Amino acid sequence: MHMPKLLIGLGLALVILTVYSVVDCAVFDRKRIRGLPRWVWIFVIVLVPLIGPLLWLLVGHGRATPTTRSFRSVAPDDDLDFLRGLGGGSVKTDSGENRPFNAKDQQERIRRMEQDLADLDKNDPTPDAGGTTGTAGVDPKKDPGEGEQPGRRDA
Repeated sequence: MHMPKLLIGLGLALVILTVYSVVDCAVFDRKRIRGLPRWVWIFVIVLVPLIGPLLWLLVGHGRATPTTRSFRSVAPDDDLDFLRGLGGGSVKTDSGENRPFNAKDQQERIRRMEQDLADLDKNDPTPDAGGTTGTAGVDPKKDPGEGEQPGRRDA
């Protein structure tokens, strides 16, 4: 009396497994199907009950991730290998040659840059409105782009 219910339950499970396997095979990524072409797998799943769907799930389904590794570009500030290499890198000198980086070279370079900036400040003789030397040497009262001008509608 319990045997017919068991057979109906197993038959229903087999139909569900078969339908699931056919749909999975039909929509699965073609590059990841192993062993046989897709259409052959569908015939095996439908024509060989229980063994076909199990073979598909165990053999033909392929891996969860593609076997070919995809490479993506990484920004230099996110690339740990690049950042590790910065500590022992090399510095290009004024003559264009590469040589190992050290703190003394860095301090000398900073000193030269500060001196160049100080020289640039000394060479700008035009005072601005506050009496200090400005970078552009333009009087804001005489600049045609500033202040009210006759004929302006927004003034």
